[in-house]
Amino acid sequence: MDCKCLECDCNIIHDAAVKKTLKDMPNNVVINKIANFFKVIGNNTRAKILFALDSNEMCVCDIANVLNMTKSAVSHQLSVLREERIVKFKRVGKEVYYSLDDEHVKEVYEVALSHVKEILDEKV
Repeated sequence: MDCKCLECDCNIIHDAAVKKTLKDMPNNVVINKIANFFKVIGNNTRAKILFALDSNEMCVCDIANVLNMTKSAVSHQLSVLREERIVKFKRVGKEVYYSLDDEHVKEVYEVALSHVKEILDEKV
């Protein structure tokens, strides 16, 4: 099996780049939150929910219909997304509508979607 990774053959440490990176590196709490954010959205069902909510505010029934899942299963996934502040909800009478939490979440999702589509287009 051929390794397609690139390895650096030099033994030179680029001190300025290393020092700047170490100085700017977020603390472990921030790094853990970032890793968990991607872990949470890295689930197929939750990624589909993000797609649905990217352009629509939807109730659990609508999302369940789109995903062909039970309301209970969708509610569980939404609670995971809510816990990480990836989605938010609002109550209108007896109905609860979900949407992406803010523009940052929307932007991260849309950039990821665009990136994946671009990669897939290159392979064609």
